[in-house]
Formats: sequence, structure tokens, C-alpha cells
Amino acid sequence: MALGFYFTNAVCQAMLTAVAAAADAGTAAVIRILTGTPPANPDASESGTLLATLTCSASISSGISDTGTAARLTFAAITSDSSADATGTATYFRLLTQTGGTVIAQGTVGTSSADLILNTTAVTSGSTVSMSGATIDLPEGP
Repeated sequence: MALGFYFTNAVCQAMLTAVAAAADAGTAAVIRILTGTPPANPDASESGTLLATLTCSASISSGISDTGTAARLTFAAITSDSSADATGTATYFRLLTQTGGTVIAQGTVGTSSADLILNTTAVTSGSTVSMSGATIDLPEGP
């Protein structure tokens, strides 16, 4: 039997609104970029070495929209980390409510075919780590 359980775009947009509200529970959400094997899920303890921390705007969302195939949360401005904490290869990231805050989500990092795309995964201590923008998509169906 084929699987075919999908949410409407309106429900997906409501879910993304809840994600944004959860991330906004702190002073400003942060994106922590790390090395090593990602934990089994966002509830598990963080592992690896912290490479960089990028700070989101006080409200992470600049809007939630319908792309035609998914609901999309577009992040507001993200401040670069002007001095990376360590040297290493970025493999995963975590979105937290604030520095030292509650983990909201995690995903993979790569130069393609990853949840967070960077121009390079090689981070050097003291270097600038930046993102030009970020989105989260919740697909409506196949």
C-alpha cells in the first residue's frame, strides 16, 4: 500500500508559525554550527565541536508563504559570526532559542544536498562564518 498522508498548506503554515514562535521564545535565536556525528535527534545532547554561532533577528521570521508546493518560513536577517570558535569541518547545525537556550531543531550541513548549505564546510578558527539567508519548507505532498 502506498503512503499518501499530507497536510494542507494552511496547516503547514500554522506549523511554521509555531516553529517561529518557539524560536522567538528567547532574546534572539541562534544557529550553532558543529563538527562530528549529529545527535540522534534534537532532544539528545549536543556532540562535536562548536565552530560558529550565528545570531538571528529578534523575530526569526520575515514571513510565511505558499510556494505552490510547500509552506515556507523565510528567516529575517542573520548576523555572521565574525570570529569562528574553532577549526573543523561543519557537519550539522542546531537552532536554539538563544545562546545557551532551548534546542528547537537540528539538521545537516554541507555544500549541497544538506539542510543548511554553506559555500564551504571547512571552518578556520577566527574566520567569518555567514549565511546569506535561510528558509524552512514543509511540503504539501509529492
